[in-house]
Amino acid sequence: MRATVFSTPVVTPLLRGFSRLALALMGWKLRGGELKHKRFVLIGAPHTSNWDFPLMIMAVLALRLRVFWMGKHTLFPFPFAGLMKWLGGIPIDRSRPHNVVRETVRQYQRFDELIVLVPPEGTRSKVKRWKTGFYHIASNAGVPILLGYVDAGKKEAGFADFHHPTGDAERDMAEIRKFYEGKTGLKAANT
Repeated sequence: MRATVFSTPVVTPLLRGFSRLALALMGWKLRGGELKHKRFVLIGAPHTSNWDFPLMIMAVLALRLRVFWMGKHTLFPFPFAGLMKWLGGIPIDRSRPHNVVRETVRQYQRFDELIVLVPPEGTRSKVKRWKTGFYHIASNAGVPILLGYVDAGKKEAGFADFHHPTGDAERDMAEIRKFYEGKTGLKAANT
């Protein structure tokens, strides 16, 4: 896999220290520890603000994860595409959702270690129904889903536990959504 902000020699350790310090100074607590298992889909919710992005980058650095995240292709304009990819971004053309699932599953087949972060809402706006691409990626690739979260009410960010897809998408999605009940995003009106 390509080098990113999460795997660049010298720079990454410095950014990890900076991230831990910055989060502490802002009053944020991190939840979760170093993981031995490095092959899963990481979902992050609630996604309510553009400020979720720098918070996510700092939390992932501080928690010592090496992730790739999916974002709409319009977040990767010239001349910033290289920077966004170095930050771990994978541009997604949402007009072809099945190709995204298929290609991501193919990447899990190629690499022994791969963590892909997917915001299940697919947008910063309040949604009644989450997109299910992350679930189909995990299910088809045979990898678990790690429940990552932001809770602005408690000033807490991190991850909780793994969910293993059973094949019953409706039941699994309900169970996953239940975990996020009561968690507020940075822009509380959207959660």
